Amino acid sequence: MEWLICPPTWRPSIWKEVGRVSLMDKTLTCRDCSAEFLFTGGEQEFFQSKGLLHEPGRCPSCRADYKRERGLSSDRPVREYHDTVCADCGHPARVPFVPRNDRPVYCSSCYDKVRAASV
Repeated sequence: MEWLICPPTWRPSIWKEVGRVSLMDKTLTCRDCSAEFLFTGGEQEFFQSKGLLHEPGRCPSCRADYKRERGLSSDRPVREYHDTVCADCGHPARVPFVPRNDRPVYCSSCYDKVRAASV
């Protein structure tokens, strides 16, 4: 195993051994707000595992704002369900779409039966 020579300001908490390469925490500057943020060894390892070649250019809060503004956020709207009656068995059914009168709506067990019959 290869060891790096520790700088005079060495702190054990900032070193992480990853195979033969040690990743050290880096302080980066956000390109949007110019604030400094920490790019940890764990984050660097994650970036490498995903094949990402460049360091992040934005701090976590500016990154979240950027994603939210462009619709890339993982904050999905809450799915709205509608109560209806199954067209086959007559039992109540809850579906994630607005039922229309021109098409039948099935409960999950009847839908499985209809779907299996059509294949």
